[in-house]
Amino acid sequence: MTQPSSPSPTATYRLQLQPDFPFAAAERAVPHLAELGVSHLHLSPVLESVPGSTHGYDVVDHTAVRAELGGERGLRQLAATARAHGLGLVVDLVPNHMAVPQPAGLNGPLWEVLRDGPASPYARWFDIDWDGGHDGRLLLPVLGGPLGDELPHFVVAAGDGVLRYHDHAFPLRPGTEELPLPRLLASQWYRLAWWRLARSELNYRRFFTISELIGVRVEDPEVFDATHRTVLRLVRDGVIDGLRIDHPDGLVDPGGYLARLHEGTGGRWTVVEKILTGDERLPASWACAGTTGYDALRHIDGLFVCPQGSGRLFSHYRDFVTPLADEGGDWEETVRRAAYEVVTHDLAAEVERLVRTAARISGRAPRPGDHAPWALRQALRELLVRLPVYRPYAADATRAATDAAMLGRAATGARGAFRVPEEARAVDLIHDLALGRCPDEPDGDGGHGDTPDAADRADRADFAARFAQTASALHAKSVEDTAFYRYPVLLSACEVGGDPGEPALGPDAFHAYCARVQRDWPTTGTVLSTHDTKRSADVRARIAVLSECPDRWRDVLGSMAEAAVCGVGSGVDGAGPADPMVSWLAWQTAFGLGAPAGGAGAERVAPAVLKAAREAGLRTSWTEPRADYEEAVTEFVHSGPCGPLGAPLAALDAELAPFVRANVLGAALLHLTMPGVPDLYQGSERLHTALVDPDNRAPARFRPELLAELDGGAAPLDLSAEKLRLTATALRLRRRRPEWFGAAASYEPVRAEGPAADHCVAFCRSGRVVTVLTRLSLRLVETGGWWDTGLRLPPGGPWRELLTGREVPGGALVGLSELLADAPVALFAAE
Repeated sequence: MTQPSSPSPTATYRLQLQPDFPFAAAERAVPHLAELGVSHLHLSPVLESVPGSTHGYDVVDHTAVRAELGGERGLRQLAATARAHGLGLVVDLVPNHMAVPQPAGLNGPLWEVLRDGPASPYARWFDIDWDGGHDGRLLLPVLGGPLGDELPHFVVAAGDGVLRYHDHAFPLRPGTEELPLPRLLASQWYRLAWWRLARSELNYRRFFTISELIGVRVEDPEVFDATHRTVLRLVRDGVIDGLRIDHPDGLVDPGGYLARLHEGTGGRWTVVEKILTGDERLPASWACAGTTGYDALRHIDGLFVCPQGSGRLFSHYRDFVTPLADEGGDWEETVRRAAYEVVTHDLAAEVERLVRTAARISGRAPRPGDHAPWALRQALRELLVRLPVYRPYAADATRAATDAAMLGRAATGARGAFRVPEEARAVDLIHDLALGRCPDEPDGDGGHGDTPDAADRADRADFAARFAQTASALHAKSVEDTAFYRYPVLLSACEVGGDPGEPALGPDAFHAYCARVQRDWPTTGTVLSTHDTKRSADVRARIAVLSECPDRWRDVLGSMAEAAVCGVGSGVDGAGPADPMVSWLAWQTAFGLGAPAGGAGAERVAPAVLKAAREAGLRTSWTEPRADYEEAVTEFVHSGPCGPLGAPLAALDAELAPFVRANVLGAALLHLTMPGVPDLYQGSERLHTALVDPDNRAPARFRPELLAELDGGAAPLDLSAEKLRLTATALRLRRRRPEWFGAAASYEPVRAEGPAADHCVAFCRSGRVVTVLTRLSLRLVETGGWWDTGLRLPPGGPWRELLTGREVPGGALVGLSELLADAPVALFAAE
């Protein structure tokens, strides 16, 4: 943990900037957000990006603030207005990649590289393997079809030295303007190719599998300085107060990058979008305040999943869907199959680059391994698919032992995939190189007394970095973007950082996590909804209730008989195979959204379900879409979950409303009072039901008049207003008493006493704040309620409940049926 040099935020509020919501719109929201109680606005990327971008992660110019948002003048005006209302600015920074835009000239540095090749001073900016085939040229997979078919669409503008292809424009290498078209194309520093060649032939690093985003080499000090100069100037000028770092796992050396950034910002509060899995820990050496908070999301959500009920829900899912083990029938098998598919198909180019590097290193070794390319390729794949985390960190001493043990276990499994044990020695080579070691040398000191030459050292460093970068892309694509959509048992568990195979977590696990965060990363970020969550927190809170009533969910689907299942495919006779998996997913999605029957709900649910089907890649996909299937799914959503057949969902919704309320308010209060700095996504201070992007990236809408009514003493009329009152109360307490929640604060569980104790989660912050909430409220009611279960408030006090004003003496044992008589949550303070 690195403590920031300036005060950490007490809470941040994420705004998705876009042309329809520029700096001026954010400025108009400042008075309301200040009144809400946050300390900082959290802005999506602000540097110049592809025109019309709704997210800003496709940066084209690091030297300028995005003109479509209002430019630097607009950003400075926003900062000034925010400052006048007591707010600071945190900005999202994208160091890993830049856009390959249309036209390419929007990215000035890339344009020069395309024109001048490796000799360009900007060639060092981009992660390009000039020796990776294509006669020393950069492959640009932008053509709609094979080159020969697309030749008629090329236009040479010799006068301005530009080659045009539809909306694309590329610079011509000087002196080639007058050549015949075939020779002209062959003479450029780039090779224009069919987009389908990207997966196997690409020779630049990209963001995951998105060829429109090219990797940037920020590990190079000159590149770091050039790409960060504007942002660091804005930090020094007091415009920017903190940073969120996008996708640090894409960098060669995240720890080194953060150290350089920490020095450049003077130690401003910085969090990183690092996704932790299982028991993984953030490297202690990283110069940051912590993660953006997906690990907190996992621990909050897990509290509201019933372990017994989720198991029974899986049984009903299995009966309804009848999936194969590796197509949604078993979580681990589903993940493994998805990983094999991605590493073999989508990331083939990345794997081949590693194969070439490993072969060069092996060939130079004092005792060459004589490894065939196929063996190196298989060793890479088998090792990569067995990594349980996003990536190892070979260069980080604080993770060395942990990562060595993890890779050792993976290597043991990988060797078993070879039929001939001697050929499995390729795994040993890949294992050592992934850890940054010389071949056959466990201590990595150079090997056999020989000192590696410069080329060998460069290759070994390159391999270790690219292995880690490829591992990160593989995990993201195979788990988040594939397996999550093939295992829709309980959709609320299919979230970034989540574990659908073990969706439930108990109070002890939550308390242990919070104690560790307060000790190690007390100013880390925490989130419940983001621009990247597949479902907003309140959608997940609704779906999680189904884990408490799995039989009711079974009965709802069963009451519709065959109409509950989508029939897809046209076939000769107009009939096709049913798809119960997408049907199960569609019904849960509609329930989670609370979608009303009719067009409005269907217009949101259908795109989300189609995206899920394409990501799953079982019946249709982004690259091979099946029109008949997708039309059938869309019709099913309109007629089924969001149509006349959806009446049972409405009845279930009404029946479960009190328990949805408990989940929504309980998750919100946990997020706002647990250790860390809560980040609220735009609109989530009220009831916020949103699905996967683009549904969750619509321009922000605010209700300042509702907050004013509540502040004036009006009672909340619905769950949305109730959540707003709770949010404002907690945020204002954090802002008024930052010492109770910050780095010097404390965290202590408060244990309920009695037969229903496991349904209560309570903790005390710094001896002055007590959070109390209900978990698994439906099961609580079904087992008779709280009975004589009580909660003993800490000594001191008196304790005043901030939502109702009631007071309770310190040390008193109060029955939870009395303490939570009016609401499923309570927030006490001893001021």
